[in-house]
Amino acid sequence: MTDKGEQRIVRVPGSRRARLTAVPGTDPEPETMDKPDRAAPASGEKGPNDDRLRQDVPPHY
Repeated sequence: MTDKGEQRIVRVPGSRRARLTAVPGTDPEPETMDKPDRAAPASGEKGPNDDRLRQDVPPHY
């Protein structure tokens, strides 16, 4: 197999899912909401759509 910077499938023993290797030149860490620039507002803060979302009723009710 020639390696041209492609992902490879790696079987994980005891798991139903396989794992992909990272492509060279990419960040292997997934994006998470723990980062300060994308954090959710604190529980006391309200966003611009919070009131409307709390008043909406799902269509199956």
